[in-house]
Amino acid sequence: MHTVLAGDIGGTKTRLAIAEVSGSQVRLDVEESYASREHSSLESLLGDFLRGKAAPMRAAFGVAGPVDGRSVDVTNLPWRIHADQLMKRYGFASCALLNDLEATAAGLPALCEGDLLTLQEGNAGATGNAAVIAPGTGLGEAGLFWDGKSHRPFATEGGHASFSPESGLEMDLLRHLKARYGHVSWERVVSGEGLVNIHDFLRINLPDSPARDAAAISQAALDGSDATCVKALECFVRLLGAEAGNLALKVMSRAGIYLGGGIPPRIVPALKSGAFLEAFLDKGRMRHLLEKMPVRVIMNDRAALYGAALRAAESP
Repeated sequence: MHTVLAGDIGGTKTRLAIAEVSGSQVRLDVEESYASREHSSLESLLGDFLRGKAAPMRAAFGVAGPVDGRSVDVTNLPWRIHADQLMKRYGFASCALLNDLEATAAGLPALCEGDLLTLQEGNAGATGNAAVIAPGTGLGEAGLFWDGKSHRPFATEGGHASFSPESGLEMDLLRHLKARYGHVSWERVVSGEGLVNIHDFLRINLPDSPARDAAAISQAALDGSDATCVKALECFVRLLGAEAGNLALKVMSRAGIYLGGGIPPRIVPALKSGAFLEAFLDKGRMRHLLEKMPVRVIMNDRAALYGAALRAAESP
């Protein structure tokens, strides 16, 4: 049993916890959630969280950004995090930084069956690589390499690869976004910002259609109260399926692909509608391969926190 400090640092929300780890089991004893942009740095936020508490000796943080050695710049937040500085300031014996999607992937062993919702059964008990795709504030992607005995998570920045449209509507969307951003990544269309981008594009010739944030678009689409929102969410779901299929082929995720992040659990009815799997499987001669891959939604939003806790417990 190890007592650890774990963190899930995102552009919108930061979650911190003191946890007890035993094998692959994680119990969160103390947990707090913070609005990231209300704090100037992780160090100041940790000061608030640890006030009046004994700091564990082992710490690990999943961070929404590319980790470079012992430091990381948060992609959608003006924070630079240095593991060695955190160790010095708070007396940690060990401090690990990992990409937030790597943390989510690392946290999968701590999830129970009830934490997962199956969209495609695939081959039950299949072994091999797996992958995670997670639309939220941004779009995260990670892989899990199967070494013959266990999965080894690894980070990618695949969400920033170039968006590739298929239909005429998607090609028009690309031209619209290219005029605004220059380079158009998958994150520009498959994320909270992406859903807003799609909705804004669809209402260009609809002056009476109001601007909405991602949550409002999703809600209006799911309850069927706004036709433009319905179309925007349908487009979003197709694009998420297409990129999930791309990732599954690149990683050869025979053991499955997992949908994480804040958005998928909130749009399960849309994911079950058929458009997601249709786009996921629409890979020509590789359709038969994708049909064998399990596809699951991570319904527990603490997966990245669990992964950080498990990584902290591994430290010597």
